[in-house]
Amino acid sequence: MKDLLIVADSERDANMLYAVRMFVPDPFIYLRIRGSNIVVMSDLEIDRARVHAPHCHVASLSQFQQKLRRTGSKSLGFARIIRAILKEHKVSKVYVPSNFPLGLANELDKLDVRIKVKENGFFPKREIKTADEVKKISAALIMAEVGLSEAIQALKVSKIAKNRKLMYRNAPLTSEKLRSIIDTAVIQASGLASHTIVAGGRQACDPHESGYGPLRANEPIILDIFPRSQKTGYYGDITRTVVRGRASEAVHKMYETVLRGQKVAFNMMRPGTETSKIHEAVQQLFVKAGFKTGRVDGRMQGYFHGTGHGLGLEIHEAPRVGSASLGKLKAGQVVTVEPGLYYPDLGGVRLEDVALVTTGAPKNLTQFEKILEIN
Repeated sequence: MKDLLIVADSERDANMLYAVRMFVPDPFIYLRIRGSNIVVMSDLEIDRARVHAPHCHVASLSQFQQKLRRTGSKSLGFARIIRAILKEHKVSKVYVPSNFPLGLANELDKLDVRIKVKENGFFPKREIKTADEVKKISAALIMAEVGLSEAIQALKVSKIAKNRKLMYRNAPLTSEKLRSIIDTAVIQASGLASHTIVAGGRQACDPHESGYGPLRANEPIILDIFPRSQKTGYYGDITRTVVRGRASEAVHKMYETVLRGQKVAFNMMRPGTETSKIHEAVQQLFVKAGFKTGRVDGRMQGYFHGTGHGLGLEIHEAPRVGSASLGKLKAGQVVTVEPGLYYPDLGGVRLEDVALVTTGAPKNLTQFEKILEIN
């Protein structure tokens, strides 16, 4: 077993959160030496760590600093402390994640501590979710669905003005307003929503455009919600496309084609399936249905993003499901399935559910219904 080192906070670093299972806002030291977990905590965090990270040996940062002072050390930083711990355990080389701080790496090098970036994922087990992790992802998905439900309700009670602008409580219903309705509901469900997508019309043709300005009737609106649980740090992710009013025949066809593509991809979410083949199957279906992909007038249109991605302590993690993705699916992976089509003259359509890859048929962790028209 390789000896590991992380220096990061666990609020933002998924590997650190996976290692210690508690939120700490400031960077700290984590070491795994010969299978034993060691964390070095400030006086502010040490007692809390002893309660919430019982699988770790919790060492005191201030005590290490006092020892360094007594030896006359000119530096009391992390590098000296890491070297002292490694020396105590007779370890000279550790593996670090790819985002390890460069400045700290240089300091350790000067102290003759050998570090090497660990390839193929720092914690490979993160790809395979335990039953407990699946529950946590499902809970985050419910938070997303709560937000989506509020959005659908707001659209349902909105009025259609003569210029097709949607009116909500005697004011224009904008992307910003609908986003605030979604995000408020997510917060009330103990989640944190960030950059929620509420994009209508041509805006929806940029898949990561969050949306702005008035929403209009009779055109597709993409709602993409991906909250993080405040309690566990796990993410949910859901996308629905809706039309307040009546969708055109062309939008209906596009929607039904995306829905068919999603079903094809979902049914292929089985162990041993090459991820690139799943994406290829969706692409082929879209082309056969008459929806081509390419650059028109300098802008991409059609289907130009991946079919899915792993979901867990990061919103985008391994495995990836796209044209250039490598590898095969494994039982226990949790993967989004989110094909889409985008044409400026029609708008965008994307549908996203979350699949749990099992030893048999995939399980859909998403419960929310799919309805195009809201009337």
